[in-house]
Amino acid sequence: MDAQSRGRADEIDPADQWVLNPHTGDYELRLNHSGADSAGTSQSSGPRIPNRRRPVRDGDGERRGTDRDGHGSAPRREVPGQRSRRSANGPRGQEGSGPGESTNRRSRKAPKARRKKVLLWTGGTMAFVLVGLSVGGYALYQHFNGNLNTVDIGSAGNKNVFDNDAPVNILIIGTDKRTGKGNEGYGDKGSVGHADTNILFHVSKDRTNATALSIPRDLITNIPDCTVKQPDGSEKVIPGTQNVRFNVSLGQDGRDPGCTMRTVEEITGLKPDHFMMVDFNAVKELSTAVGGVKVCLAHPVKDKDSHLDLPEGESKIQGEDALAFVRTRHSFGNKSDLDRIKVQQQFIGSMIRQMQSDDTLTSPTKLYKLADAATKALTVDKAIGTGKKLVSLATELSKVDTKNITFVTVPVIDNPAEPKPITVVLHPEKADQLFAMMREDTSLTEVKSQKKAAKSKQDALLKGSKAAAADVRVDVFNGGKIAGGAQKTVTWLQTEQGVLKSTNKANAPAKIDKTTLEYAPNQADQARALAAMMGLPGSALKKGTTDAEGLQAMVLTLGADFKGPGVPITGPAKVPTDIQQANADKAECAK
Repeated sequence: MDAQSRGRADEIDPADQWVLNPHTGDYELRLNHSGADSAGTSQSSGPRIPNRRRPVRDGDGERRGTDRDGHGSAPRREVPGQRSRRSANGPRGQEGSGPGESTNRRSRKAPKARRKKVLLWTGGTMAFVLVGLSVGGYALYQHFNGNLNTVDIGSAGNKNVFDNDAPVNILIIGTDKRTGKGNEGYGDKGSVGHADTNILFHVSKDRTNATALSIPRDLITNIPDCTVKQPDGSEKVIPGTQNVRFNVSLGQDGRDPGCTMRTVEEITGLKPDHFMMVDFNAVKELSTAVGGVKVCLAHPVKDKDSHLDLPEGESKIQGEDALAFVRTRHSFGNKSDLDRIKVQQQFIGSMIRQMQSDDTLTSPTKLYKLADAATKALTVDKAIGTGKKLVSLATELSKVDTKNITFVTVPVIDNPAEPKPITVVLHPEKADQLFAMMREDTSLTEVKSQKKAAKSKQDALLKGSKAAAADVRVDVFNGGKIAGGAQKTVTWLQTEQGVLKSTNKANAPAKIDKTTLEYAPNQADQARALAAMMGLPGSALKKGTTDAEGLQAMVLTLGADFKGPGVPITGPAKVPTDIQQANADKAECAK
């Protein structure tokens, strides 16, 4: 009888059958339903990697020397919210610390399909971050709670776990902090932990699709002022800086993950609801816990710096090899950080597919170890800082089908201010187009239900006649973030669109998130004309109840989603050309 048959026998919940085997230290399925512990053969958690001399690598994963014992790193300042590493060697050898702590009670069962889908999503979509967390949905909330580290980010995020009627944005941060045994040779020796790998995971309002947006660490940007909670409970405002690398939005000058969240919002116009942060150990521990991750290479790699040695074709990697794979850049593409981002996306996609395999789903021991390792690797904001809240979030997001998860990288160009560019800046056109698509919640994948809804919205907007540009009368207020936005819009409307009856009304009474166009019933043709010119979504149009009189103008109030005259707020109908994409459901080979 296989593990799945044993776990599902007589519809018994596997959570009620996990018990500690004192001989192996692993949690195993009870082979009868009497409550007696089983001492059967433990499930394997995958091949072990032997101890070996550990490579000393620079910030890109390249070797600088060797360190036998993995110790000797000098003390340094901690990033606000970064954790000290705890042991992650699997379940604790105590009664009541594992899935079998309650032998006489059953948690209420969810339908099989739903439970399996939750496992797939939490184990896959965010791979090394959320892998296995839904195991806590039926046991061990307190155990997993003890693993989590939390940070109070104040108003930078959402106080709720999620809002039912809105998209969900989760910022995944991988730091270059060198905590954990064997990690002293990776990254920058003096680093306090910067935002090295960054993915904004945007889940659509209708939960049909998701976009994982990678943000390059070397992107030159502005970091806004941010308020950071101090150890004594007080607050400190960290002044913003201009024209610096994105990665210093964390750690530098005492910035916490809330500062990185505010920087992402500044760049994209998308406000992250929550953050999840991990360090080097997460890749090592979780890739090992899942039994290894399959990767594919278009050519053999024998990197003298990172000591990554893999043949052409498929390999299965874990632990040190997995970390070397996602940190190395000199063996792929143009040897840039952008090429390394592609490799990282392929690794995460492979983790998703590995978690979908029966080898993982039918192994309670492996699932428990994944959940335990994942929560030990995580630092999160307080709003999702318990096992129960994380499972609640994961259950909601599990509605996304893996085939509708798209990986994409922020469109950038070489920094023109540098004679020999080593940093990048936003692409002047394609970046805003992509951000606009995400703000408007437009899928990057072919989701039939969403395409139909979008078409219906557009048909409703365009239905009916449009006024001539010369007949459109509008007052423009600036409630967004672009200085002089109202005047710029009026100038564009008059010179480029022929709307001569447009007036700059300066700043709005208050800042707003979404651009709005207020119009009277007898101005509907004008509203349709202006919406078409500016690319306004149907949700931006606010129809009044009484007709306009005389020379009364419509009122256009620019919001935080306004990125400039001529930039559609709705976002383009399709992804801009030449933007690299990858799908979580498809295997690709690193080149």
